[in-house]
This record gives sequence, structure tokens and C-alpha cells, in this order.
Amino acid sequence: MLKSFKIIAILEGISYLVLFANMLLVKPSNIELYKSLLYPLGMTHGILFIGYVLLAGLLKNSQEWNLKTSSIVLIASLLPFATFYVEKKYLRNA
Repeated sequence: MLKSFKIIAILEGISYLVLFANMLLVKPSNIELYKSLLYPLGMTHGILFIGYVLLAGLLKNSQEWNLKTSSIVLIASLLPFATFYVEKKYLRNA
């Protein structure tokens, strides 16, 4: 399950950045392309986000994370680039 979480963490971070890129780079120049990309990108990110949160909750006990560590892992899902930090700091050595 830890390997799945690592993959989900990386993919969730990438999907978050792609969503921001769509909003910041595509929207100003091509609103139609932005609208056509928004639903599939948003849905993909939403599914990965839910998977990230659920797997983090399941791994809390098996990895024996304390409240601080589990909070950092969960908060990382809300910040750009933070899931990459979590994967590097908390998951690589596990």
C-alpha cells in the first residue's frame, strides 16, 4: 500500500500543477481550450486527491505516524509542490 501511496502522491502533485498551468497559462490565451480541459483535468485531480487522503488515513496506523506527521501529510495535499516534499521526506525511507 505504501508504494501505491507514493505513486498517488506524485500523480496528485503533478495533476495539481497541471490544473494551475491550465488556469494561468491556457485560460488567458484560449478560453475554449481552457473550458474543454477543465473537466477532465479537474476530475482526474479530484480522484487522485481523494485517493491521497484515503490512503494517508489508512497508512497512518500501519506506518505509525504521530499526529504531527499525519497532519503534515494531509496538509501537503492542499499546497502545490508539497506532495513531492512528503514523498521525499516521509515516504522514501519508509
